Amino acid sequence: MLHSLKIMKHFTILILLLLSLEVIPKTGKLSSDCTFNGKKLYGKIKIVDNFEDIKAKAVNYFPDLKVEVVNSFPSKCGQWQYVTSFPDLKVKLVDNFADIEIQFVNSFPGVN
Repeated sequence: MLHSLKIMKHFTILILLLLSLEVIPKTGKLSSDCTFNGKKLYGKIKIVDNFEDIKAKAVNYFPDLKVEVVNSFPSKCGQWQYVTSFPDLKVKLVDNFADIEIQFVNSFPGVN
């Protein structure tokens, strides 16, 4: 029993250390200027399978970013205009290990 507690203590310390060093990616770390790791989260977006700038997971509740898909002028935080060439940001949609979680909305896009 005592041995199990020591192992759990060491495991917890290791996880906290890795999180503090940002070896394990964390969600919820979007900048107030609507960027993630220096990449702006609005503009012309290309959905890709490889060589992405960020990985995003679509969720229904508690997103890091609310995304509104627009046809033109994606100039506000969270406004995405899908393009096939010359994107501002390349996004890979994933189910696991996402950099950010997004929720598609019809109005009021932006960082939560």
